[in-house]
Amino acid sequence: MTTKTKSTNEVVFKVGLKGRRIWRTIALRGDHTLEQLHEEIFSAFNRFDDHLYSFYFPKAPRRRGPVVRPKEYVAPVSFDDSGPGARRFSAASTSLDGLKLKVGQTFEYLFDYGDCWWHQIAVDRIGPTVDGRRYPVLLEVHGQSPRQYGDVE
Repeated sequence: MTTKTKSTNEVVFKVGLKGRRIWRTIALRGDHTLEQLHEEIFSAFNRFDDHLYSFYFPKAPRRRGPVVRPKEYVAPVSFDDSGPGARRFSAASTSLDGLKLKVGQTFEYLFDYGDCWWHQIAVDRIGPTVDGRRYPVLLEVHGQSPRQYGDVE
C-alpha cells in the first residue's frame, strides 16, 4: 500500500490582471493542482460568480504571427479529451509539480470566456515549504480588484 505524501515544494506565483497595476502573490504546494490555483485567484480577486477558465502554456494564441498552439488546461466541466494530439488538459488533474515550472516562467490565465478577465502569471519562486504555513495562502495584495461585472451588478 502506498500513501500520498505532501509536496515539500512551495511555488509562489505573482498573478496580475493584464493591462492594470493590480496583482496578487499566492503560494501553493507543488502537489496542488491548477484547479486549486484557479480557486485561489478567484478568491484573491474577490470574485463571487464562478465561470469557466483556461490556463495557457506558454501563452494564448494571437491573431497575428505564426500559429503556436499552446497547451490549454481547462476547468473540469469544460474538459473534453479530444484524443491523440489534443492540447487540452484538465486543470483538476494537473499538479504544479507535474508542470515542471521554472522561476521566471510566465503563462496566461483566462477567467470567464464572456467578460475575458486575462491574467499574466509569473513563477516568482520555488523552494521548500514553510513550516507551519497552511497552503494555499495569499501572501500579498497590490491594488483593488475591479468589480466582477462592473456597474451591472
